[in-house]
Amino acid sequence: MYRIEAERDADWWEVEALYDLCFAPGREALSSYRLRDGVAAVAELSRVARDELGVLGGAIRFWPVRIGTAEALLLGPIAVHPTRQGEGLGRLLMQDSLAAAEVAGWARVLLVGDAPYYGKFGFQRLEGVTMPPPTNPERVLGLDLVPGAWAEISVPVEVTRGAPRT
Repeated sequence: MYRIEAERDADWWEVEALYDLCFAPGREALSSYRLRDGVAAVAELSRVARDELGVLGGAIRFWPVRIGTAEALLLGPIAVHPTRQGEGLGRLLMQDSLAAAEVAGWARVLLVGDAPYYGKFGFQRLEGVTMPPPTNPERVLGLDLVPGAWAEISVPVEVTRGAPRT
């Protein structure tokens, strides 16, 4: 049994260690990290999953970005500890945090990832929305939290500076 809860400042080092374990060395060199550099994560949506002993099993974070004049959430990273994979923990983190994003009034979510996996949650390839190079455009995916939120958006993704909206 897992508890899904908001990531706290005290969780930072443990979450970072999980991301280091789950992703290749140099993960911070990926283009999506350029959009996160110097920007605070959306604290109300960033989550951790802990078991009954308090051991971290997974984590998910969101970041504010702009696409033209539109605001969006950049999902990621999401990671599940290798010893906990296959237990549905990633699905729980996704469902909980996306539901919270919808309640908080966000209209759209963006990520860079594998369409077959994220398609299960409703993500689809975004035509014309570009991430900083060298991102593969086939991996730029979006989800409408409000119907039609991605319609007519076809511009580069930009960093959002300052405090994220609430």
